[in-house]
Amino acid sequence: MDKLKRVLSGRDAEEPSGLAEAIDATSLSWGTRVKGFIACFAIGCLCSILGSCLLWIPKKGLVLFAVFYTLGNIASIGSTMFLMGPVKQLKRMFEPTRLIATIVMLVSI
Repeated sequence: MDKLKRVLSGRDAEEPSGLAEAIDATSLSWGTRVKGFIACFAIGCLCSILGSCLLWIPKKGLVLFAVFYTLGNIASIGSTMFLMGPVKQLKRMFEPTRLIATIVMLVSI
């Protein structure tokens, strides 16, 4: 009977899938999202600064710079996923108005 009521009311014709349940179970509160953003962004800035400082080490400085600076950029970009969510972030990155900037940034990394 409950199933019939849901179908007739137009709410939900099917039972929630495992993916929908997983998404609902892993949703973060706003406070947790802000803390994750701050932590990830701070780690990204720290890696970028560390990479810039390691640039001056003889012989291995360029490799260390490339690794730490790339990790710092990825962490900083990833930090915004805490605020928006990964799917929304990727959709906005690949909008037609931002597509060229996104491609240039990804190729540069």
